[in-house]
Amino acid sequence: MPSGAMCLMLRGCFPRRRRRAKERFSGCWHSICSRKTMRTDTRGIRNFLPRKKWFGSTPDQPQPPAVNNNTSSLTDGSPLPQQEEPQPVILTYEQMLQEKLLYEAGQLLIEKEERLFRELKESDALTHHEEQVNQLKADRKALQDLVLQTLGQSLCLEEDSLAGLTSAVKAVMQEEDQDLLWKQRDQTPPSWRPSGWRKLHDSTILNLVKERMENPSTPSACQIKLTTIQADITNMGRQLKEDLLSVVGGVKRCYPQEMDICNFYSKLYHQIKRQSYEHRRLWSGGQGPHFPPALGERVLSRGELTTIIRRVLGEEREKWNKGEETETEDGCFFSPVAYDIIQLINGKVTSSTKVLGDPQKAQRITCHISKDLMDSYKSFQSDVIKQNKANSRSFIKANLDCIKQFSEVLNKERHLFTEDPQYRKLGTSDWLHQSEFNELLDGINKEGQDLQGSTESCHKELMGQLQQEVTVEYVRRLLKGKVKLKDKKEQLKAYLTVKDNADNLHHLFVQMGSEEDWLKEILFKIAEVLKLQDLPAIQMQVVSLGTDYPDLSEKHVLALLKLKTDLTKADRKTATDILHALKWK
Repeated sequence: MPSGAMCLMLRGCFPRRRRRAKERFSGCWHSICSRKTMRTDTRGIRNFLPRKKWFGSTPDQPQPPAVNNNTSSLTDGSPLPQQEEPQPVILTYEQMLQEKLLYEAGQLLIEKEERLFRELKESDALTHHEEQVNQLKADRKALQDLVLQTLGQSLCLEEDSLAGLTSAVKAVMQEEDQDLLWKQRDQTPPSWRPSGWRKLHDSTILNLVKERMENPSTPSACQIKLTTIQADITNMGRQLKEDLLSVVGGVKRCYPQEMDICNFYSKLYHQIKRQSYEHRRLWSGGQGPHFPPALGERVLSRGELTTIIRRVLGEEREKWNKGEETETEDGCFFSPVAYDIIQLINGKVTSSTKVLGDPQKAQRITCHISKDLMDSYKSFQSDVIKQNKANSRSFIKANLDCIKQFSEVLNKERHLFTEDPQYRKLGTSDWLHQSEFNELLDGINKEGQDLQGSTESCHKELMGQLQQEVTVEYVRRLLKGKVKLKDKKEQLKAYLTVKDNADNLHHLFVQMGSEEDWLKEILFKIAEVLKLQDLPAIQMQVVSLGTDYPDLSEKHVLALLKLKTDLTKADRKTATDILHALKWK
């Protein structure tokens, strides 16, 4: 019998063996395809990392082979050539950072965080795995720096680099989700929670926009005949256009729709543009307030500055009297009054500091301006409200933002403005003598009498607001730390002083019509902290303060404890850590 016929006869006798071989090769091919998919899909860390525990391991679950029932692909019984199965690529954390896989790196750190702080007992994690916790903290810092660096380059990335920005944005949102998750848990979070990466994202983008608008690209040759200010404005406009086109064309694709990143960038650019335009207009002597010519090295006198400020307010009042509407920007009413005046004062202070060589002497310039300015501005606003002209509503809406800007400057740059003499001695060594506080009570009583004349309900509300403002100022002055309580005797004296002050303030405001009794209790609890000597007792009082007044921050508590100079830094940290843990429960 010929050999070929013999082979056909034998092959026909073993049909089952042929089918098993086919199924075995089919399963092998399915496994290879699965591994290939897992290596190339970049949708998440699980695609290129095996399931892995940080402390111990989980055996891989066996996967049944896929069966291919298509028998037409095999023409004879010859075995297919063996193909080497590719091994899955497992990236280390450092390799993820190098590859700009920031989201995946963040996911890896969160899994480690969950293992350390959730699956293990807290005491066990901190005691037996301190090294891992410290390493995790260092890894988080490295990731945060790289994320912020990537965000800071958002507007100068090439098309093939946008994947890194996408990963950075996803990492930010992932951190926000993890912050929220910890806030909902009944457990002390790690020291780095909340991470606040969304705020870091926003501030990084704001700084990026400022830097690009303050240093726009090099002007073209056609700008040679333009003035410096004209060239600056032209360059800023061109930079704004280029950057916003870049946002729409590329950056937008890296963000989820709910972040509305185009609108976010647009608002930042127009805000910076408006401020820069106003600044240049103001100091060019063009359309805004006009500075006296040829100032040279002589700074503006107080009278000249006051005159210019009055001119700014006068122009606004004239617009209102003529029935003109205020300017609009982004669909909102807008007034440049606050910005103009703030820039005037800032320029005056800066110039005077250069001439006088002492920033503290700059207070001489502003000390007599703030009260006159606020009185004039208040008078203008009162007229707008009382006369209720057709354009009054738009002026009121526009000036709400002005009030906010004035408030921010007066609080942030408080050192440039004179303190109310009634509060000046509070929180100092002189404050421990009752005579200083009695002067404050007399001043409050006089102010209360001047505010009489409204309906009973309005007067009560007004007195309550006044009592709250006095209490806030009292605590603020106390926490500035100008008095140091070195021993038990001084601390007891401070306790008695604060307690007596609280009683006197409460008694006075009750007579004046206030019903805000709870304000007295704040001062009582603060006084108790000053009196207590044992650290556990101080901790309990801090917990009581944090429970009753949730807006009390760790910074406030730390400032209060610093008055007791016999407390060590470690003691103060222990007390503030308790408050931190309390706020996360």
